[in-house]
Amino acid sequence: MRTLPLAVLSGVLASLFLTGPAAATVDRIERVPTGKVALTGNPIYKTGRMLRRTCRERPIHSTSRKGTENYLGALLKCLNDSWKRQFARADLPFATARLRTVGRSGVSTRCGRFPKDAQAIYCATDRTILFLLDENLLPYLDSLFLFETLAHEYGHHVQKLSGITDVAYSWNYRTKKGYNAVQRRFELQADCLSGAFIGSVWDSLDRSEEDFVYVRDIAEDSPTHGKAENYAHWLTRGFQDGDPGACNTFAAKSRVS
Repeated sequence: MRTLPLAVLSGVLASLFLTGPAAATVDRIERVPTGKVALTGNPIYKTGRMLRRTCRERPIHSTSRKGTENYLGALLKCLNDSWKRQFARADLPFATARLRTVGRSGVSTRCGRFPKDAQAIYCATDRTILFLLDENLLPYLDSLFLFETLAHEYGHHVQKLSGITDVAYSWNYRTKKGYNAVQRRFELQADCLSGAFIGSVWDSLDRSEEDFVYVRDIAEDSPTHGKAENYAHWLTRGFQDGDPGACNTFAAKSRVS
């Protein structure tokens, strides 16, 4: 889940890291990994650098909701196309993500009510990214915030399709501290996957270094999303490496606090 810039990031994940079933198997039918291997040895990590491709941003000519929806819809197509290739390399089943925009918090979704103060969420139940379009977003229409936010939520879609989400959700929680530890790895990984995609299309964007610096520096420390410096680290790491293998936060021994 992503909030407006400079607000504390928050999200929901019921899971437990490094405890649970010892088995590390791959379903022969679906080919999606299960057990701890889904977190630390996922096939998506072995797919190499994302292919450089063109993904031009549509200009948002007005502050109308329709104009922003068109911008996000075109970007979602780029995300679906890029990650479809990556999943083919991993020999994993792929399904496109959907987009739904909402005009206010509290509206009903397949994952409950749209949270207060959230800008966007990913609902794994129907594989839909829900994006709040309201007047609070107006100051950020020209920045890279919309782009990075959608790419981050798509990172959660990647986690869902590759088995990461289901394994993380499958283990019982014992302490809030343990919950937060896994949640940080989960969210920081989505940041890194976002950066990998942005890096793969960067040359086709009419953006400056300052645009990336802005989204790199928007986060504040959060017990569930990590320190701001670690958000910046993983986003930048993904951007520079362009490889999902650089985003294995579940095996990382540092930068996950």
